[in-house]
Amino acid sequence: MTRFFAGICGVDKADMKFKNKIIISFCIIIFIPILLAVAVLFGFQKIQLKSIEQTYGVESDDYSYFSNSMQLLSRFTRESFETLLDLSKQDPDKLEDKAFLEQMNDTLREKYSYLVVRRGDELIYVGDDKEASLLTDLPAYGGEESGADTGIYVDGDKQALIKQIDFVYTDGSQGSVFIITILEETVPELKSLMADVVISIVLILILTACMLTVWIYTSFINPIKKLQVAAQNIKDGNLDFTVDVETNDEIGELCRNFEEMRQRLKDNAEEKLSGERENKALISNIAHDLKTPITAVKGYAEGLIDGVADTPEKMDRYVKTIYNKTNEMDHLINELTFYSKIDTNRIPYTFSKLNVEDYFSDCAEEVGLELETRGIELVYANYVESDVLVIADGEQIRRVIHNIISNAIKYMDKPKGIIQIRVKDVGDFIQVEIEDNGKGIAAKDLTCIFDRFYRTDVSRNSSKGGSGIGLSIVKKILDDHGGKVWATSRLGIGTIMYFVLRKYQEVPMK
Repeated sequence: MTRFFAGICGVDKADMKFKNKIIISFCIIIFIPILLAVAVLFGFQKIQLKSIEQTYGVESDDYSYFSNSMQLLSRFTRESFETLLDLSKQDPDKLEDKAFLEQMNDTLREKYSYLVVRRGDELIYVGDDKEASLLTDLPAYGGEESGADTGIYVDGDKQALIKQIDFVYTDGSQGSVFIITILEETVPELKSLMADVVISIVLILILTACMLTVWIYTSFINPIKKLQVAAQNIKDGNLDFTVDVETNDEIGELCRNFEEMRQRLKDNAEEKLSGERENKALISNIAHDLKTPITAVKGYAEGLIDGVADTPEKMDRYVKTIYNKTNEMDHLINELTFYSKIDTNRIPYTFSKLNVEDYFSDCAEEVGLELETRGIELVYANYVESDVLVIADGEQIRRVIHNIISNAIKYMDKPKGIIQIRVKDVGDFIQVEIEDNGKGIAAKDLTCIFDRFYRTDVSRNSSKGGSGIGLSIVKKILDDHGGKVWATSRLGIGTIMYFVLRKYQEVPMK
């Protein structure tokens, strides 16, 4: 039923708003019972009145008289009235025949009426002497004429309809025949009709109420129960569920918002767990990475204290080692501190227009000096026009280049190390390639080298292991610049690191 009204209103049931649901509920409460009651009334009326026709011999194509008890009861006695009228004209003395009058009276009894015959001022036949009070109120001879469907209404102790036929006996005396119908005697079929109608209307109201209850339950209560269950799950810490959305109304919107809230809470919880795991990994990394140089520093310091370094050369070597190890610890701490800041977006970038040729030439010159001290050859090539610019933070891009080259140095295993830096123009981007001839990276590790704390040296027994966050810093910085970084590698041959930066382009003024 609700779908029917929703179709009439031009809306899908699932898309109905509260306002439309209230309007439809009002229509159902008001109009449905009325329509069904009218339909039931006409149905029962048709059936019962057809029965009345057959029982009492009332024939008519118009049922309007059934609403008027006077007209209805008048029609009950039409046939008897016409019989008596014909007899009064053709054989009036027959109206003195006791047997005939009894027969006519029995017929009228079936129709809640009885017969009275008067000759002059004397009542010669009374079909029902219980109603004696009416006999004194009978109309005089020659009074208002009655027809087959009309009569005189008498309102006294007893309400009655009186039909009168005046005639003259063969001896010239005046006579009157009366058909008296007691109005208090209603037709039982009409009583049955009213009872059926009342029962039907009650059933219709109950059915409508049940229908509305089911609709309200499915439209309001069920979604609210789902939200209640969802809220209880969140209260208990269970976020592994979904809030199904079946409608587009206000409750549907509430369910969607609730589901979004649940998903965000779940994501935050998972992110928190992931952060805790990463923090544990970070602490473990720091503990391990600091333990090796601290152990070395402690050992060499003890050697100096115990006098193991008994020559100036040994003392100088011990001191240099202690100095280098403390530099390693300082670099590690600085790297971890910087990573913590950049991961929480606490590093403010200072973007500016940088000339690609000048900037990368300076970077190559700077790293070239460091590589020279390590015996590694630097090959630099620029294939970009002299007027090409990029928008970037110069300091952070230097850090990107430094971290990539530092990583290459750590895993350099060739007697003659070579690092190549190439700057290329690739359309809307500047592409920087940093190639080394180190030991290379295995294919299984290549996709993970930019992840936080990832190390190809799982055992961490290698002195070249690093902190595992240098390349993750590279990726974070380039992501914040709107760039990209990736790598290709072949074991035993070397690795090429690629990163791109978007070129600066002037927007023409109109």
